[in-house]
Amino acid sequence: MLTFLLTVLIFGALILIHELGHYLFARLFDVAINEFAVGMGPKLISRVSKKTGIRYSLRLIPFGGYVSMEGEDGDSEDERAFCNKATWKRMIITVAGATMNLLLGVILTTIYVGTFKTYGSTVVADVNKSVLAEQVQVGDEIVEIGGSRVYALTDLIYEVHRQGIEPVDVTVLRDGKEIVVKDIQFPVSSQNGMASGSIDFMVYGKDKTIGELLRQSFAQTRLSCKMVYESLWDLITGRYGVEAVSGPIGTGQVIGDALEQDRKDDSSHSLLYLCAVITINLGLFNLLPIPALDGGRLFFQLIELIRRKPINRKHEGYIHAAGMLLLLAVMALITFKDIIKLFT
Repeated sequence: MLTFLLTVLIFGALILIHELGHYLFARLFDVAINEFAVGMGPKLISRVSKKTGIRYSLRLIPFGGYVSMEGEDGDSEDERAFCNKATWKRMIITVAGATMNLLLGVILTTIYVGTFKTYGSTVVADVNKSVLAEQVQVGDEIVEIGGSRVYALTDLIYEVHRQGIEPVDVTVLRDGKEIVVKDIQFPVSSQNGMASGSIDFMVYGKDKTIGELLRQSFAQTRLSCKMVYESLWDLITGRYGVEAVSGPIGTGQVIGDALEQDRKDDSSHSLLYLCAVITINLGLFNLLPIPALDGGRLFFQLIELIRRKPINRKHEGYIHAAGMLLLLAVMALITFKDIIKLFT
């Protein structure tokens, strides 16, 4: 029950923050707003502002919220309607929700990284019994794995984890020169049918300073963003199957695991990191050019900006409705898969 409540609270807060981004920029550009609601379902409390005419509502289901703008999904004669605002203003309002999620992700990641006692570098400290032993020296700085740049230990671990299942080139910086070590085969393990590489060498640590905190936080945030799109690509290309995809129920299980880990080790802060990853995922996924998502709406707005003429709003509405039905169907299938997994 605690895990369920915590999952609802986390997702609800992240969705509410997303909608708050749309609301703030709609207010900034003087868009007519019909309602800003906290939660979903039937109204518990509702009040209309005498100054702005906006209805503020608290609804029964404490999950997320929404902002309803005049002319958001159709035509309107109100000059303050969303559809009658300049295209660039509508584009900013559209991306504001995802931007809020990403900003929150940066903040949470920085707090999480700030809990580390020390930071890991990419400078090799020990290659004893490592596959790198004959070609890499202590003091070499690893700067690339398989052509992907690495900036911190987290980057290094991730790239070896993802690319190290096959022989991969490793680029090191030695005496100011980049040296490419060809076809390194890292140790490979498999879990739940998914193979991954692992590092078998040690690296030097770094002192905890403000500058290093910001650098490590940037690297961790960048990595979280990269993981979203590369995971999606791996799913499309078949590297990972549908069983690797989780919906709210599967994510709830992961949240429960993180909570249990934090109970056992008060220095792990797993739940904090997971919240950062979830909000970054939410922000980036919403920017994908899929109908019904913010990215899909942004795509139509970009076309309008280029051709200087809006797409027929009725036709656009049909496309978004179809996209929503498809997303709901996919979510239902993933949820069903997660439920089956609970009992197997």
